[in-house]
Amino acid sequence: MTAKDNKPQTRIQRKKHALILDAALDVFSTDGFRGATLDAIAARAEMSKPNLLYYFASKEAIHTALLSRLLANWLDPLITLNPSGDPLQEILSYVQRKLEMARDYPRESRLFAGEILRGAPHMGDALRSDLRRLVDEKATVIQGWIDQGRLAPHDPHHLIMSIWAQTQHYADFDIQVRAVLGDADWAGAEAHLKQLFTRMLTPT
Repeated sequence: MTAKDNKPQTRIQRKKHALILDAALDVFSTDGFRGATLDAIAARAEMSKPNLLYYFASKEAIHTALLSRLLANWLDPLITLNPSGDPLQEILSYVQRKLEMARDYPRESRLFAGEILRGAPHMGDALRSDLRRLVDEKATVIQGWIDQGRLAPHDPHHLIMSIWAQTQHYADFDIQVRAVLGDADWAGAEAHLKQLFTRMLTPT
C-alpha cells in the first residue's frame, strides 16, 4: 500500500496488492527496471494507473517490495544447510534446491540478476549485511567439514558462488539455454550437477 495508508488490508486489497506484484514481476523480469513503466505494470495487472497508485506510490516502491520478498526466499535454501547433516548430501541438497528455484521461479531470478547488474541500488545494504553474514556462517560450516576430512579441500566462499552460477544460469540465460538445448533439460542439469559436485567434493 502507499505509505500514507497504514490500515490493515481487506481481502480485496490483499488480492489487488498481490495482482500488482505479480504483474510487476513479469514486467521487471522482461524489461528491466529502466524499461519498466507504471503504465505497463497497470496494463499487465488489468487495472488503471490511478488504481495502481492507490496501492504503490511509485515504480520504485513496487520494485523494492518485490526485492524484499525475493531476498527472504532466495536465502532460505542456504539457511537450511544443516551443520549436523552429512556434508556431501547437504551440499547436493542445496544445489538441487537452487536448481529447482531456477526452474520454478525464473522471473524472480532474472529480477535479482537485473538488480545486481544495476549495482544493487535497492539491495546493496542487505547483500553486504544479511547475505554476507549468512554466507560467512555457512562457509565456516563447510570449512569445518573440510578440516575434518569429510569434504575435499575447496574454498567455501567460491564453492557457494559456483553453486549460484551453475544453477541460476538456467533461469537468467533461459534464452541461451533453450537456443542450445531446444528445451530446458532440468533432469539432465540436475544429474550433471550432482555428478560434478560429488566428484569435486568427495575426499580422495
